Amino acid sequence: MAELVYDNSGRLLFTKEMKEEYTILMPQMLPIHFGMFKKMLQLEGYHVEQLNNQGRAVVDEGLKYVHNDTCYPALLVIGQFMDAIKNGGYDPHKVALFITQTGGGCRASNYIHLLRKALTKAGMDYIPVISVSFGLEKNPGFQLTIPLIRKLIYAMMYGDLIMNVANQVRPYELNSGDTDAMVDKWCDELIRRFTAGKGMSRKQMRAAFTEICDDFKSIPYTPGEKIRVGVVGEIYVKFSALGNNNLERFLLSEGAEPVVPGLTDFIIFKIYNRVVDVDIYGGSALKRAVCKFFMGYIQKCQHDMIDALKASGRFRAPGDFADLQRLVKGYLGDGCKMGEGWLLTAEMLELIHSGTNNIVCAQPFGCLPNHIVGKGMIRVLKDNYPNSNVVAIDYDPSATEINQENRIKLMLANAKGLAAKVQAGGAPEAPAEQTASPV
Repeated sequence: MAELVYDNSGRLLFTKEMKEEYTILMPQMLPIHFGMFKKMLQLEGYHVEQLNNQGRAVVDEGLKYVHNDTCYPALLVIGQFMDAIKNGGYDPHKVALFITQTGGGCRASNYIHLLRKALTKAGMDYIPVISVSFGLEKNPGFQLTIPLIRKLIYAMMYGDLIMNVANQVRPYELNSGDTDAMVDKWCDELIRRFTAGKGMSRKQMRAAFTEICDDFKSIPYTPGEKIRVGVVGEIYVKFSALGNNNLERFLLSEGAEPVVPGLTDFIIFKIYNRVVDVDIYGGSALKRAVCKFFMGYIQKCQHDMIDALKASGRFRAPGDFADLQRLVKGYLGDGCKMGEGWLLTAEMLELIHSGTNNIVCAQPFGCLPNHIVGKGMIRVLKDNYPNSNVVAIDYDPSATEINQENRIKLMLANAKGLAAKVQAGGAPEAPAEQTASPV
């Protein structure tokens, strides 16, 4: 059995011996993306399992160890971990917990400390926690190497593309389940290619992008256009079915087409913020250059994905990161970067400019960054884009699902009213020039 080793501060380390013996538990946020992330880590020799435990039991478990006023995603992630350790059939002496840390100035940056506090409270402080971050914590048994980061970037791009095309096909599929079956097919195929050492170069990725688009294009569908509803917000609640009470499934059941901006822009945003830190506050020119290089590489991969969508002739392509920066100019500055920062407002603007005027802004209750750059920007967006139809939905352990759904139904009723007005002869709104003052 691996010996427990602590650093000078008393933090339990994940050691090289643990890498051989322990199972690393990874929480769920994006099923497509995280499934591929898991495979990439397994190919590096880590024993990784992705958690899929859902339901009220996870929330209740989280409430035992996390104050209900704490960030709701933290409560859910910790609840998912604790529920899995207690009820998932794992040997608690042979597991480690895997969690990401961005280091931003919001409650989410306390995830790792809250998780360790929960383990101590449960008498399981012998379980190591691996913080996946850039320089915040290091562990001898886990290395975020450049080759691994590069592979994870490719997995992220594949995940974003599959999520994008699936969301554009699923609402219109002629045979229910065809889209989900195609998603499973391509996830399995990509994992097969990864295992064979393929699909992890830009050339191979571009070819796979075309194959994926062609396969999803082949799914029989009913022509037409449903009401499109964009989903933005705090990253976990935006993407996680556990965090947003299966928001995408609910929108589909109401006859809408969910439009969910991908993970890539968020990752570029987080890297860009390191560049902004140096520009605003000073710091290492080398750090700035490395971040710019890293960001530029991901942007090239993003352009590959956008080009494939445009070339398909069937799918709408999102804008790139530079488009988001251009759209948000005059609303928020680069220094507004806590949580999702200016990116959240930029995503709403991109949705509006691309014809998705109806938006759900999903946020944890009391999330200050989201209340400022999400809910706080709705009025100015409405002033500049009168046909914009945005509703902010709070998610919290005490929030009732029926209340959330009723508010979304009201937004959809407004959307149908606006659509009927346009069909009756009202001209669709042209994107206005942005007149907001910088914040």
